[in-house]
Amino acid sequence: MRRAVVAGTLMMGLPWALPGGAAGSASAGAPAACPRHAAPSRASALRVWVPGGTPVRTRLAEPVDRAPATLYGSWRLVLRAHPTAHGCLLRVRLDRRPNTAHGWVAAERVVVRRTRWRIEVARAERRATLLRDGRAVGRWRVVVGKPSTPTPRGLFAIQAGYRTPASSFAGAWILALSAHSEVLTTFEGGDGQVALHGRGGASLSDPLGTAASHGCVRFDNRAIGAIVRRVGRANLPGTPVAIG
Repeated sequence: MRRAVVAGTLMMGLPWALPGGAAGSASAGAPAACPRHAAPSRASALRVWVPGGTPVRTRLAEPVDRAPATLYGSWRLVLRAHPTAHGCLLRVRLDRRPNTAHGWVAAERVVVRRTRWRIEVARAERRATLLRDGRAVGRWRVVVGKPSTPTPRGLFAIQAGYRTPASSFAGAWILALSAHSEVLTTFEGGDGQVALHGRGGASLSDPLGTAASHGCVRFDNRAIGAIVRRVGRANLPGTPVAIG
């Protein structure tokens, strides 16, 4: 689980810059066609930049002008596409409780990018795998949640990446997920959001390959640094993370 200073940073909802070729907001213009193969697979997934203020429907049949909420500018993982008479709706993962939370956004309002990257965490084996095009390109032993505060199971997405001092408890990098602890409703000033992060300071006392965290997945600093370098920091948000 993250330290209090990280929780405070995440609550600010700082937007990510769009990567090359996607500068600016998506324009609300002509109806958009639904992308093919929208559901995430081991080989590929869609992530979308959702401009701030975009209406999000909690139910597919909900009229767009009655959408009860909007999203801050952020990348989201696409779970499904649904064609309509007026275009296409995309079901996206939300970074709120419960861990299955999702919403529907209009495709013409977002910028769509396909990612070839995926991270898989096997809790029983206490091992994480980085995949590109469905093929493993890196495997590492990790620390997962202890039995009283287990790492949640499900399909999540990276919400943001933060570089932190390598000697800090969370190590060199923190990759905050859309996942939340199913045991802890709050943790050190935050809402119990789960992250992938490195190891440093007191967290080094828990060996890799053990179940000892409050729910986060801890990597060796070199391992999580390799993930950031290979995927690319700007491409991290919206990357799928499957925890089983």
